[in-house]
Amino acid sequence: MIETSARLLKLLTLLQSPRDWTGAELATKLDVSPRTIRADIERLRGLGYPVDATRGSVGGYRLGAGGSLPPLLLNDEEAVAVVIGLRKAAELTGLEESSLHALTKLEQVLPSRLRRRVNSIHTFSVQVPQDVPAPLVDPELLTQLAGLCRDREQLRFDYLSHRSDPSRRTVEPYRLVNWGRRWYLVGYDLDRQDWRTFRVDRISPRIPTGPRFTPRSLPDDGDITAYVSRRVSAAAWRYRAQVVVHASAESIAARLPPAAGTVEPIDDHTCLFSTGSDSATGLAVHLALLDADFEIREGPDELHTSVRQLAERYARALPDHPAHA
Repeated sequence: MIETSARLLKLLTLLQSPRDWTGAELATKLDVSPRTIRADIERLRGLGYPVDATRGSVGGYRLGAGGSLPPLLLNDEEAVAVVIGLRKAAELTGLEESSLHALTKLEQVLPSRLRRRVNSIHTFSVQVPQDVPAPLVDPELLTQLAGLCRDREQLRFDYLSHRSDPSRRTVEPYRLVNWGRRWYLVGYDLDRQDWRTFRVDRISPRIPTGPRFTPRSLPDDGDITAYVSRRVSAAAWRYRAQVVVHASAESIAARLPPAAGTVEPIDDHTCLFSTGSDSATGLAVHLALLDADFEIREGPDELHTSVRQLAERYARALPDHPAHA
């Protein structure tokens, strides 16, 4: 029979799994009597672990959610995964300070064998550098916004546009979205009577919140990822174009990610593709990848120039071009 302290740690590990354990199952796992299991459960509760119990033939024990954060037990694989996740969060999500504090605490208590594994992964993996640093996001603000989405309470806030123009908004908040290195709030703007996407780092909430609202149908048939990706990409485009593509809307849409733009059918064999890019040359290359004939209906002069240059460059690459004679 294992010692009491070791048994409590093993019991706590079992209770943290997402299932209910009967007293008989725990007794078998730990090679003790059901009476000892009941005593150990009381010991854990006395240490601050909220162990929930349900009665009946399908009842059992599991670790519940409590008001305080007791010590957390992780196996080797879980500990390594959490450390790697925190390091990525510190690099990518705009929660650098909070992630680094948690990471420091966790790495201090890692056994040397796990610290070596984590350091090896960190040393011999490469992170693609980002052009723009992630804006800092207050974790408390994220928590507040998530709570308002959950409780369906209106939010009033001051907001700065990408040009730093201030405005006051009243919004029904619905979802938080982490896109790349930024956080966005998707909500229904009551003043503009339309859906909007807001950068969380530009939001300054005003109190009080409320009242509660009746949920609306989400945009894009509930596909928030597609909605945000289009809005975020379009906001960053320096060059925009509308292109008539000689292919069906269904076939073109199937080849494109949601962030590429919008595709509208003209007839069964042609469609209108609205897209953009921060580079005229990149936009021209992107259009070539449609693998279909196209005509530029609207677009900047730089795009026309880039298309001509690409066409001439491709022509010169052919073996029978006069340049190779």
